[in-house]
Amino acid sequence: MTDLAELSAAELLSGYAHGEFTPVDATQAALDRIAQRDGDLNAFVLVDEQAALTAAEASAARWRSGETLGPGDGVPTSIKDIFPTTGWPTLRGSKLIDEAGPWEFDAPCVARLRETGAVLLGKTATPEFAWKGVTDCPRNGATSNPWNPALHAGGSSGGSAAAVGAGMGPWSVGTDGGGSVRIPASFTGTVAIKPTYGTVPMFPSSPFGTLAHAGPMTRTVTDAALLLDIIAGFDSRDWSALPTPRSSFTDGLGDGVAGLRIAYSPALGFGENHPEVEQVVAEAVGLFEEAGAVVDQVDPGFEDPVEAFHVLWFTGAAKVLEVYGPDALGEIDPGLCAGIEQYRSATASDYLDATAVRMSMGVLMGAFHEEYDLLVTPTMPIPAFDCARQAPSGWKTDLWTSWTPYTYPFNMTQQPAVSVPCGLTSSGLPVGLQIVGARTQDRLVLRAARAFEMASGERFARPVPA
Repeated sequence: MTDLAELSAAELLSGYAHGEFTPVDATQAALDRIAQRDGDLNAFVLVDEQAALTAAEASAARWRSGETLGPGDGVPTSIKDIFPTTGWPTLRGSKLIDEAGPWEFDAPCVARLRETGAVLLGKTATPEFAWKGVTDCPRNGATSNPWNPALHAGGSSGGSAAAVGAGMGPWSVGTDGGGSVRIPASFTGTVAIKPTYGTVPMFPSSPFGTLAHAGPMTRTVTDAALLLDIIAGFDSRDWSALPTPRSSFTDGLGDGVAGLRIAYSPALGFGENHPEVEQVVAEAVGLFEEAGAVVDQVDPGFEDPVEAFHVLWFTGAAKVLEVYGPDALGEIDPGLCAGIEQYRSATASDYLDATAVRMSMGVLMGAFHEEYDLLVTPTMPIPAFDCARQAPSGWKTDLWTSWTPYTYPFNMTQQPAVSVPCGLTSSGLPVGLQIVGARTQDRLVLRAARAFEMASGERFARPVPA
């Protein structure tokens, strides 16, 4: 018998259309999987079983009548606990936030999901204010990896990645200010795209400013494109929102990579990889050549922009805390407190210097993409590591940016970047492949990810349900 919790959103929608099962069946399967696995994983901070089943029953009635609302009607969906959601607390992993609310509006992506008839299961875990690359916080504890609950799921969208990876709903929406959908996608063997900045509108605006993106987290590239179709589009509340796309992100998804010029950079010129990660990614890149792409090993040519990123990131984090008063620093994640304190003396001139770094990177990458259609790197230089730590054992520092060198640069340049699973280490842990395109080339990035998915056998290994 088919386990509906293991199906993609596209497969669920096909099953609904053919009368093989209903949204109620799929929602119950997702809720059963949450009951089965979330005690070990801690992916959810809120599950509203009754609301989900009520929404599923309404969706099932629409499918019976042939009057569905949109391409996500009846798909069990989770939302990162960063996005405001009507009627549900948005606590952002922090004890500073009063659960009483009020909670009176939806973020744009949540509103779009409701409009398409998606079944909202609940909200997923985040580190405090989504500030780091692992998902733990004083309020909710740590989120574990579906492949091994002793290991991190990554962050900051680790709750969403763990939920999707464990079959607790086929897709979720996360945020990405420095790698926050791609880091956990790499660690959990799932797919995530950080679209071009402004593609998915954000409201309220992120305190991390124009570093912060929202994006789909799924188990397949096709699902990522389908979910992006739902949540992308202009919203007047976001001053930086791009116009609504005129075509689907699924258009041309299966067109392959023949003739594309792809740059492969193993470490961007400044990273250092776990040997098995480097080997798995190098073998994965070979599939692009076999599929007809022209692949050169070349670095894009910028130096590690981490110091500029830190100025932008931690001044933004300090702004988050202002509304909670002068004593807030003593009540938050110690690592977040340390970062804010380190950059407390940053001046307006420092901020403008950091902005100049990202502008220079944008110019460089614009020229780079005149020669190369795509840039391919490892998503992460390492596999998942111990939940009890903030960095791999023996690492030079606990600060998350020290072990995520390939993700935050492309938040600074605002380019689309997707992470797709590309293999396993000898200990059975997933490795992610990052595909980066020029600004607005989201469809090309997804097309290349889909081509890789097809060339690698399409059904990448998944953790065995407990």
